[in-house]
Amino acid sequence: MKSILLAAAMLSVALAAEAPEVLTLEGDLSPIHDPAMVREGDNYYAFATNKFQQKDVPMFCSPDLHLWKFCGNVFDGVPGWALEKIPGARGIWAPDIKFVRGEFRLYYSVSTFGSNQSVIGLVTNKTLNPASADYKWMDQGLVFESTKQDDFNAIDPNLAVDADGGMWMSFGSFWSGIKMRKLDPRTGKLSSDDTTLYSLASRPRTAELKAEIEAPFIVRNGNYYYLFVSFDRCCRGAQSNYKIMVGRSEKITGPYLDKTGKPMMDGGASLLLEGNERWKGPGGQSVVQDAKGDLLVFHSYDAATGRPFLQISTMAWENGWPRVGALPTGK
Repeated sequence: MKSILLAAAMLSVALAAEAPEVLTLEGDLSPIHDPAMVREGDNYYAFATNKFQQKDVPMFCSPDLHLWKFCGNVFDGVPGWALEKIPGARGIWAPDIKFVRGEFRLYYSVSTFGSNQSVIGLVTNKTLNPASADYKWMDQGLVFESTKQDDFNAIDPNLAVDADGGMWMSFGSFWSGIKMRKLDPRTGKLSSDDTTLYSLASRPRTAELKAEIEAPFIVRNGNYYYLFVSFDRCCRGAQSNYKIMVGRSEKITGPYLDKTGKPMMDGGASLLLEGNERWKGPGGQSVVQDAKGDLLVFHSYDAATGRPFLQISTMAWENGWPRVGALPTGK
């Protein structure tokens, strides 16, 4: 009997150790919105929307996922070509970064609040190590844009790779929802072979709901592609009610369904993470698929100060769906 109880206890401890958790972080963690993260060698690099020390698209470095420090930036201001298209733009939003074809490709967006006159650009670098002689950001310019005549918004870009190595860019915020275009793997720009504008997810627009969906991020796990999105409202400090939702599809172009089978094009999505009394409005998420384990990277707001902080949770896959840790409730 004792051996059975001991085995059960050990199993319980093992399962608890494997349960997803939101990591304890320290260092330069705020202000950070819309974090995107990647690993190069033994170091992790996170990029964010907010200016940090007056630098655009700040870069934060960590050797262990716990201690973070500001270690550089991508831009010193909005690129001239983007300002010509978006007069009055004061910052660069929602970076996404991947290492493909021997280089780091960072997609970014430029817009103004409440407008869908927006652009998505691409900047590249051979390495993320600022001490390397090869460290140099090269802006490749415009990838895609939307105008006031469009029913979508070209912000919040995400580069996804399908099972055959094809590359795709999802994007979108409010308006008619989340869209996708195919990319040319060689250039990282739009494909000329497939010019279809795919629709992936949407929310109805009513008096109560303002089509509040944005920040797409797509990864493949097993036989499915998973589309992570943020529902509701960001950027209101402690009043933010962002939450992270997810659906899945057998094809990267959709249709994406939630756990009940409701299409994401009809407003469906399954809850992955929401706020609590301590941390408000988690969202602006990205996913890191790494040999050391999958991670959900996002921001949430300190309920006391309203400041946006970097958050990272380990992520498990259970019964074909992702699961992450709960936000801590204590200080």
